[in-house]
Amino acid sequence: MHESVKNFYDLFAQEEIITHKAVNNLIYNLIPELSYREHYKNLLIKVTEELKLKGYSEETQKSYLGHIRRFLLYSNKDSNLLSKEDIRKYLMYLLDEKEKSHSYANQVISAIRFLFINILRKEIEIFDNILRPKKEHKLPDILSSEEVQRILNSVKNVKHRMILLLIYSAGLRVSEVVRLKLNNIDEDRMLIHLRQAKGHRDRYTILSPVALKSLKDYIRIYQTKEWLFSGEKEENHLTERSVQKIFEVACFKAKITKKVSVHSLRHSFATHLLERGIDLRYIQEILGHQNSKTPEIYTHVSKKSIANIRSPLDSLEIN
Repeated sequence: MHESVKNFYDLFAQEEIITHKAVNNLIYNLIPELSYREHYKNLLIKVTEELKLKGYSEETQKSYLGHIRRFLLYSNKDSNLLSKEDIRKYLMYLLDEKEKSHSYANQVISAIRFLFINILRKEIEIFDNILRPKKEHKLPDILSSEEVQRILNSVKNVKHRMILLLIYSAGLRVSEVVRLKLNNIDEDRMLIHLRQAKGHRDRYTILSPVALKSLKDYIRIYQTKEWLFSGEKEENHLTERSVQKIFEVACFKAKITKKVSVHSLRHSFATHLLERGIDLRYIQEILGHQNSKTPEIYTHVSKKSIANIRSPLDSLEIN
């Protein structure tokens, strides 16, 4: 019985298991180490409250909570006994066994650091010898204009097509498009006003005349009231996962073989602007990048700067 109960809890380690109090006591007496998981629930409630109080975005809150929950379950000990060695062991597990990226490991360190400093009130020096893995310098897969056209044309659902149109036409993040409201659309100035986007910053991006025409048709058909793209319940906006699924289905129908995500539409938007001669500084402003170095990645994937370079092979006479 001991082994069966433990296997059950391990199988659903990432889920919340609700049992009767009497059953809890029986299980915790049988397997004492499982009692930590009840302690973790209370700890995660404190983490949630602290993240909200410090003004972290919904996306960051969700990410940090996930990382902290997985770290605690892996360590499986009283949180007050967690040490530098537990952090290092978990990071090695992620990199070696789970084969997670260095970027992922850096997110984990940030989340665990938040837990230790803001919740457990442990000394900051505990992170002194924990080096952050170097970030991999990966170039994003860019969709050609023809591929974007195939994707958009493959979507017949008016709402789904409108979402993808706006993402590509304005370089929006998924988190931004699902939170669009009617009052974000400035038709007179042909701009989209994004309020409190990533980094709690307002910004404007362009409103395409083609997108606006489709948007008017969409609003007329769906009779939108507040959220442009409401979820199952009208008072809630569509989830980000729903948009990702819409894009995945569209790529399948359009026979796109590149390893792309819905965020690739934003990357493609920026790259296509650069290829049309738009200054990188304006692209930075439209995308909402605070670091001026970030948009420079598009110079590495732009066919304008690469495809026009002739290979030395072209000057040879080859039979």
